[in-house]
Amino acid sequence: MFSPVTVTPKDPRYTDLVRGLNQRWIGRPQSVQLVGSTAQTVTVVQQAVREGKRLSVHGGGHCFEDFVYNADVQLVVDMSEMKQVYFDAARNAFAVEAGATLLEVYETLYRLWGVTIPAGVCYTVGVGGHISGGGWGMLCRQYGLSVDHLYAVEVVVVDAGGTARAVVATREKSDPNRDLWWAHTGGGGGNFGVVTRYWFRSPGARGTDPAALLPAPPRQVLVSAISWEWSELTRSGFTALVKNFGAWHVANSAPGNRSEGLCALLTLSHRSHGQISLVTQSDATVPDAERLHNDFLTAMRTGVNAPSGAVTSAFGEHGPMPEFAAVQRLPWLQATRKLGTTVGSSTNVNDPTIRADHKSAYMRQNFPDKHVAVLYKHLTSPVIDNPAAMAQLHSFGGMVNATRPTATASAHRDSAMKLIIYVQWSDQADDAGYISWLRDFYRELYADTGGVPVPNAVTDGCYVNYPDIDLSDPRQNRSAVPWYTLYYKENYPRLQQVKSAWDPRDTFRHGQSVQLPR
Repeated sequence: MFSPVTVTPKDPRYTDLVRGLNQRWIGRPQSVQLVGSTAQTVTVVQQAVREGKRLSVHGGGHCFEDFVYNADVQLVVDMSEMKQVYFDAARNAFAVEAGATLLEVYETLYRLWGVTIPAGVCYTVGVGGHISGGGWGMLCRQYGLSVDHLYAVEVVVVDAGGTARAVVATREKSDPNRDLWWAHTGGGGGNFGVVTRYWFRSPGARGTDPAALLPAPPRQVLVSAISWEWSELTRSGFTALVKNFGAWHVANSAPGNRSEGLCALLTLSHRSHGQISLVTQSDATVPDAERLHNDFLTAMRTGVNAPSGAVTSAFGEHGPMPEFAAVQRLPWLQATRKLGTTVGSSTNVNDPTIRADHKSAYMRQNFPDKHVAVLYKHLTSPVIDNPAAMAQLHSFGGMVNATRPTATASAHRDSAMKLIIYVQWSDQADDAGYISWLRDFYRELYADTGGVPVPNAVTDGCYVNYPDIDLSDPRQNRSAVPWYTLYYKENYPRLQQVKSAWDPRDTFRHGQSVQLPR
C-alpha cells in the first residue's frame, strides 16, 4: 500500500498522466491524484468536493471522448494502481479492483481458479469503465456480458450534504442499495461515483468452491484469421461478404444455439489498407467443433468472388496473423493473450501519437442493401488514404440475449451484431478531414433514420462504451431519438432515479453523463 500520490504541473510525470489512449484529449488539471485504496479515494473525493473542484476518474485510459481529460476538470482521480484480483471469502465472490486491466484479470482468475469473466479483447482496457458499460468480449455469445456475472460493486459516492463515503451495492433483492448495483451493469462510467472494486459471482452459482462460482472458459479454442485482398474484391463480392456475416449472425442470435461458442470480428478496412480481415474464435471442446468452425468460414466465403488468404498486415488492434490462415487449436489463455496483446510496433494500441474518432451501432437484422452500398462507398472513397480507417463488425447475441433488457442496465438484448466505425491518425492538422469523413459516413449510413441507428426492426441504438458526443448534437443526430435513448433505451429513467438518489449534487458528470431528473 502506498500513500496517495499527488502529481501537479511542475512534476515531470504530469504530461504522462493527463492523457489516455486518444491524444485528441489532453487535460490540464491542477493535480492528478493516484490512489491505492478505497479509503484514499474517499479522502481525495472529499477534498475535491470541499474545495469545489470539478473531478473526473481515470481507469484504463481508453475513453474515446474527453470525459476524463478536458479543460473543465481540475482534479483527476487515477485508479490505475488499484489492480488487485483475489477471492473474497467473506462475499464468496471474486474481487477485482477498478484499475486492473483485462489481461491481469484473465490471467489471475484462470491461473489460480480456472475461471473467467466474459469481458473485452484488448489487454490494456481497465475494468473500471469497461464493466460499468456492459463489458462485451469474445466469450459473450457463450456466457453473456461481463455484467451478467456481477455480484457487487463498491462506489465512492457524495450525498446531498457533500459528504463522500464508500458504499457496497449487491444484486441481492433484499439489498437497499441494489439500484446502485443495477446502474453499474451497463449505466456507463463516470455517472454515479468512483468505482473502486467489483465482485463477480455467476447467478445461480452454489457452494463456496471458487472454481464453481464463475464460468470456466473452454479448455481449448479454435482460432482462424483469413483475409480478402481489396484488389481482387468486386463490389458484389464485398456485398456478399457483409451480407454473409449478417445473415449468419441473425440466424444464430438466439440463446442456446449450437454455435454460441463462436465469436468473430470482421474488419472492413478502407481500401488503402489492402485487406479485409476475419478473425474467428470458437469453443474447441463442443461436439463437431471443427465442423462448426469451418461451416462458418464456408458461409462467409459463399458468393465472394475473391479467394481468401492469410492476414499479412496489421489491422485495428491486431498485428499480422499469417499463422492462422489455417485453423489452429490453442489453449484458451494462450489464444486470449494472442488476440488481446499487441505485436511490437505492428499495431497502434501503444502508439503515443494516436488520435481517433469512433461511432457505433447495434444490428437486430442483416444489413439492408442501402447500408452495404454506403459501407462500400466510404470504404473505397478516395477522400482519404488511411489504412487505419475501418468498419468492424462484432458477433453479438447468443447468451447475451438470454437476459431481459431491464434486468441489467445493458438494454440491447436482442441484437445479432455490434458495429464500430472508426479512424485513427497522428497529425493534428488532419483532425478536420478525418472527423468529416467519419461523420459523412455515419450520417449517410443511417440517413433514413436521422443520421443515427435508432431502435427499430433493423438497428438498435449505440454502445455506451464507444461514446460519441455527436449523438448529442442536433446537427449530427437529426432523429427524434435523444442520445440517452440510443445508449440506454427504456432504462434511462431508472438510471436518472439512481442518479438522483446517489449523486444528487451531480458531482460526477461529463459530456454525456446521466442527467438528474427535472
